[in-house]
Amino acid sequence: MLKQRVVTALVLLPIVLAVILALPTPWFAPVAGLVFLGGAWEWCALAGVRTMALRVAYIGAVAALFVLCWAIRGNGSWAFVLGLGVAWWVACCFWLRQFSFAAAPNAENTWLKAAIGVLVVVTTWVALVSIHGGGPNGHYWTLLSLVIVWAADTGAYFTGRFFGRRKLAPTISPGKTWAGVYGALVAGAAVAVGGGWLLGVHDARVAGMAILGLLVVGASVIGDLFESLLKRHAQVKDSGTLFPGHGGLLDRMDSIFAALPVFAAGKLLLGL
Repeated sequence: MLKQRVVTALVLLPIVLAVILALPTPWFAPVAGLVFLGGAWEWCALAGVRTMALRVAYIGAVAALFVLCWAIRGNGSWAFVLGLGVAWWVACCFWLRQFSFAAAPNAENTWLKAAIGVLVVVTTWVALVSIHGGGPNGHYWTLLSLVIVWAADTGAYFTGRFFGRRKLAPTISPGKTWAGVYGALVAGAAVAVGGGWLLGVHDARVAGMAILGLLVVGASVIGDLFESLLKRHAQVKDSGTLFPGHGGLLDRMDSIFAALPVFAAGKLLLGL
């Protein structure tokens, strides 16, 4: 499984790098939007939306919100959207603690989870595009935000594998351990500081980058757990089968959905 995951990642990495680094933001935004719509499609399936017509309408609503958000960009409107995204993931911590929603799906829970999916997908798209378009180094800040999450995933995998004993949330995701979380925090903070340094953060804000890295990794763990909860409710192992060894789009984006709004908001607060 590890070999298959590595091969898939090596195939996808050049494509991701080309899209992030080569495309100007007005072109990057719709490309990212298409990827996010794929994630939204898998999300509504996990939420329990069964009919094709309702799924198409769901994707259409998300796409319309992308267009609306692009049209109202500027004048602090995106900062408000980012705030909504961060607020949701803070609330999600309490949600996971209480293990809300019975495992058996029902109509009320389906549409509540579907609505949360709209909020998550739209606010993360806004975060991604705002980072990408945020100044001459926006492309590289975008790459850094993703590398933090990737480094955290790698750190979590190896520390969890070799040192994992105490389970993080056994009723939601039995494979995750506290050792994995600690490894993710160390890796993510180190990449945030190193990446910030390469992008010119050499003053007192270096400490801010370390804190931001920790917060981003913490959010990524919450995002991962929430998707695991959705899959447990839906009684599936993966959100899809698009990527060999990785599952579906949502399986690759769950951590990013939570991490990017936190990164974008932190970047604004640090004045970067």
